[in-house]
Amino acid sequence: SAASRRPQAAVGAVADLDAYNWGYDPFHWMAPEGSYATDGHQDGGARTVQVREMIGALHGMGLQVVLDQVFNHTAGSGQEPTSVLDRIVPGYYHRLDATGQVESSTCCNNVATERAMAERLMIDACVSWVRDYRVDGFRFDLMGYHSTTTMKRLRQALAQVSEDAVGHEIYLYGEGWNMGEVADNALFRQAVQGQVGAQDGLHIGTFNDRVRDALYGGNHFGPDPRQGQGLGTGAASHPSGWGSRGEQADREDLRWRTDLVRLSLAGNLREMELLSADGTWRRGQDLRYGLAPAGYGDEPVDSIAYVDAHDDETLFDRLAYKLPPGTSMEDRVRLSTVCLAAITLGQSPCFWAAGTEMLRSKSLDRDSYNSGDHFNAIDWSGQDNGWGRGLPPAGRNFERWIIQAELLSRADLRPSPAHIAAARAGALDLLRLRRSTPLLTLGSAELIHERVSFPVSGREARDGVIIMVVDDGAGQGDLDPALDGVMVAINATNQEVEQRIEPLVGRFFELSDIQAEGADERVKSTVFDPATGLLRVPALTAAVLVER
Repeated sequence: SAASRRPQAAVGAVADLDAYNWGYDPFHWMAPEGSYATDGHQDGGARTVQVREMIGALHGMGLQVVLDQVFNHTAGSGQEPTSVLDRIVPGYYHRLDATGQVESSTCCNNVATERAMAERLMIDACVSWVRDYRVDGFRFDLMGYHSTTTMKRLRQALAQVSEDAVGHEIYLYGEGWNMGEVADNALFRQAVQGQVGAQDGLHIGTFNDRVRDALYGGNHFGPDPRQGQGLGTGAASHPSGWGSRGEQADREDLRWRTDLVRLSLAGNLREMELLSADGTWRRGQDLRYGLAPAGYGDEPVDSIAYVDAHDDETLFDRLAYKLPPGTSMEDRVRLSTVCLAAITLGQSPCFWAAGTEMLRSKSLDRDSYNSGDHFNAIDWSGQDNGWGRGLPPAGRNFERWIIQAELLSRADLRPSPAHIAAARAGALDLLRLRRSTPLLTLGSAELIHERVSFPVSGREARDGVIIMVVDDGAGQGDLDPALDGVMVAINATNQEVEQRIEPLVGRFFELSDIQAEGADERVKSTVFDPATGLLRVPALTAAVLVER
C-alpha cells in the first residue's frame, strides 16, 4: 500500500550495500568514484577519461558543471577502514575536542581546514578539478566550518588557473550555516552568511533560508511539519489551523514572511530599503529573521534563492504537510508554481532541486541520502511523481510515521500525469521569463537600488500579494532595448485580486508574451489598466507584465 512499512524495511536491509549514496562520506577528494564509470572503465586512468568526457559533453550541451564538495569531514578517522588522513599524520588533519576526541558536529569526523596542510589539500583538490577536469564551480557543504581566510586563498588559487581552464571566474557557493564548535567565529572568522560577500572580497553565494522559511512557514526543524503556514503553503489561501496563534498573530506572521519574500526578490541585500508591514521603512539588515538580520548580501550574487534542495522534504511533500484536507490538486500545483516563482523571478541566483518542476515527491522522506532508488528515483516520463511509495525509512522518519501514514494513504494527494505536466509547463515558463529580459537579473546592488521598487507595500499591501516593478527608465543606461519596465505580480490568495497602483497610472503594462501564449489559461486573464492603474491578477497566480 501507499503507506506500507515493507519497502523501507527492504531498502534498509541493503542500504549500505546497494551502491546508492549521495557521497557525503569523503575518502579521496581528488579521485573520481569508480562505481559511476561504465564496465571496463572503473579502474585507474579510465575513470578519469570518462569524467573528462562527461564534462566535455555537458559543456557541449551548453551546460556548466558544478561539483558538490565536502571538505568539512571525512568518512573515517583513527584506525577505521576509511581513515586516510589520520594515518598520514595522526591527530593533525582532524579538529579535536578538549579530551582529544575527533569533533563530529558536522555528522562525522570534522576536518581542521584552518591548519596549513589541511587547507593546502582542500585548495589543491579544487585547483585540480578546474585545471584537469574543467569544472566551472564548486558548492561547499557546511561551508561555515571553513575560514574566510581559507576561502580567500582558494579564490586566489583558482583565479590563477580558471582563465586558461574554463575562460571565466569559478562560481563558488555553499551552505553558510553557523553551527558546531566553530560557531560564532569561535576559532576563526567563518565562511557563513554575511561574511563571504563583496565587502569581504569573496563574492561567494550562500543559501537563503529566509525566503525558504517565508514560503514554507512554521519552524523548519519543528516536531510537527504541519504546523505554521507560509506565503507559499496556504497561509493566505488555505488556512489549516495547525499551529495557529490566533487570527491577528497569524496575519502579522504572514505579513512579516511576505516582507522576507520581497527582500529576497530584491536580492536579499542588507542595504535595500523596503516599506515593511508595519509601515516603517527598514533596510534589509534591519528586518529580522529570528535573532539574525534578514538581509545579508552586499550584492545579489551573495545569496541563493531556493525553496527545496536534496536535504529535507521536497516542495511537493512540504505542501502535502501544510495544506488542509480538501485542497484540490489543481491548487497544490498552482501553489507549487507560486513558490518557484518567488525564487525564480528575483534578482539573486535561483536554485531548483531536481524534479521540483514535476512535483517530485520522496514519499515524505526528510533525509534520503541512503534511501536508495526506491524513494529517490525520478520518473522523467511524468507518469508518477514518487508519492506513496511506502512509509519512508524509519531511521530518520519514525517519529513522524503516524502523520505520514495518514497522508500517504490519501488517494487525493497523488497527482495525475496531467497535473505533473501542468506543473512542469508552468515551471518552464518561469525559466523562460527569467531569461527573457536582463531586468530580472540586474546583477548589481547599485542597479537594484536604482530600479527595483514595491509600489504597494507596508500597511496598504494586500495580505498574500506582492507587486514588484523593475524600471528601465530609472538610473543611467537602457538595459533592455525592448522594454521600459517589468512588473512581477504574485497573488498567493484564493481570490482574484484587484489592486490600484497609483505610481503606475499612465504606464502601459501587458502580460508577457511567454505567459500570454503559455500553457496556463488562468494567468491569461491578468490585466493592467493604464488609465486607472488597476491591476487584476487571478487567484494562486504569478504573472509577469512588461512595458514595451
